[in-house]
Amino acid sequence: MSTHLPNASNPDLDPQHLIPIVVGAHLRAEVGDRPLGNTLHRKILSWRPEDLEGEPLVPLVLTDLWYLNARELMERPTISIGHPEVNAVSAYFANRLPAAFVIQGVLQVQLDVEYITLQACIWGVDRQSTASGVSLFTERYLEPFLLAAHGLPTESRQPRP
Repeated sequence: MSTHLPNASNPDLDPQHLIPIVVGAHLRAEVGDRPLGNTLHRKILSWRPEDLEGEPLVPLVLTDLWYLNARELMERPTISIGHPEVNAVSAYFANRLPAAFVIQGVLQVQLDVEYITLQACIWGVDRQSTASGVSLFTERYLEPFLLAAHGLPTESRQPRP
């Protein structure tokens, strides 16, 4: 099985092997949300379950403008980070995804916890709140999200309460 992994020698990436991590194309998003996306990127790269056959999907941090203009990326399992005011993908997901975890007026983690729709939206009212949301998503929801994205069962690895 040949995969197209992101590296300097292979700039032509195959979207079928990617998990987009979307941040806003806004100065506030670049400063606050892109570092969180990069942290999540590293966590996903280090993840590999024993029962995975083949290569894992590759995370790619990119802006909402790039994502929304590439239909093939929009069809992939996606994680959006950042407030809907600075991330158009978060604004799109905010009205379409159920809330998995909410601290009213502070942060939201939105995703389908049945892992049928493989989209997640994480945002807070400020940088620290968004960071807390990303941490919570990583602890509770990232593993089953990745398992589902790879076509593996999630039943035995549901989020912790």
